[in-house]
Amino acid sequence: MAAEILSAGGVAVTVYERMPNVGRKFLLAGRGGLNLTHSEPFEAFIARYGAAAAHLRPILEHFPPAALMAWAEGLGQELFTGSSGRVFPKSMKASPLLRACLARLRAQHVTIRSRHEWQGWDDSGALTFRTADKEIVRVAADATVLALGGGSWPKLGSDGTWMGTLANRGIATAPLQPSNCGFTIGWSDIFRTRFAGQPLKNVALTFGGQTIRGDCVVTGYGIEGGAIYALSPHLRDCIAAYGSAAITVDLRPDATLDQLAKRLERPKRGQSMTNVLRKAINMSPLEINILREAHGVDIGTECLPIARNIKSSTLTLLAPQGIARAISTAGGVAFSALDDKLMLRDLPGIFAAGEMLDWEAPTGGYLLQACMATGVTAARGALRYLKNA
Repeated sequence: MAAEILSAGGVAVTVYERMPNVGRKFLLAGRGGLNLTHSEPFEAFIARYGAAAAHLRPILEHFPPAALMAWAEGLGQELFTGSSGRVFPKSMKASPLLRACLARLRAQHVTIRSRHEWQGWDDSGALTFRTADKEIVRVAADATVLALGGGSWPKLGSDGTWMGTLANRGIATAPLQPSNCGFTIGWSDIFRTRFAGQPLKNVALTFGGQTIRGDCVVTGYGIEGGAIYALSPHLRDCIAAYGSAAITVDLRPDATLDQLAKRLERPKRGQSMTNVLRKAINMSPLEINILREAHGVDIGTECLPIARNIKSSTLTLLAPQGIARAISTAGGVAFSALDDKLMLRDLPGIFAAGEMLDWEAPTGGYLLQACMATGVTAARGALRYLKNA
């Protein structure tokens, strides 16, 4: 995105890419359908960025969801808005959009040099890169946009090693941490063996006064999925502070406590409570055994207590999964180290954009939107810097 803005502004642009080709993490983002952005009202949208919302507000105001949608459509990609408000290409793929973007860059004479790993600066201030042949290439640039990514999925290219390079230049950074990640739960061996890989559909997870509706997946190590990802910053911080975090699971958020109790009170005709749960409220074996993991093997026979447990089962999360398996990361370059154009205050002419900045957001289009918007802001800042240089 930064290369497109800069080259359209008449600047000679070279993109240095660590991997054999560009956009590998972008392609991963499209693996289940490329969720570009979200259509909700702007104030609700900006609130999704939590502590970083104030810093990102002017950036997203200058490149809001409508602008990102127009950009994709301008590249020939038809979009649609799902029932959840999420925005996708009709193709549900990232590759057509990436190809169209790269074609535009070629048309604007952008040079892409792959297999060039950034090493920092030499004593003269030139950028240094190590090639696949172990050669060191030095580049004296009039302006530089760093878009080095976070630390998740390092095999795709962004592994966070740049943190040390910037720290050595006195740039303030916050440690990289997993975000939108799964969490470890001490499942019983029987439960883990039987249910790993199965989904919990349409549940409500509550933590710290915040409730998220959605789906998640039981794994051998614990739990993952959209509903848990949305709570991941708060869960991660609680575990760091106290050693664990307890979430409350409502297995039937669309039913009231009284409604559940009445359904369970129907004549049982000698059925076990497991069969009553299965037939009266259509509980799956996974859901029934979630009750056992949370409240004990003996489900009991009293309807009201069982209904309460269905509405409120507590699971204890012990640790977030590591950065390598997280969808995204928190931490990175502190906004205090940047001016309003995303230029590093202590390194004039050096701009930073994307996930390497210290912000995080839930899945749902917020990640790509902020990455693209910061790329636009950094590029516009670089154009202004070059004009005034």
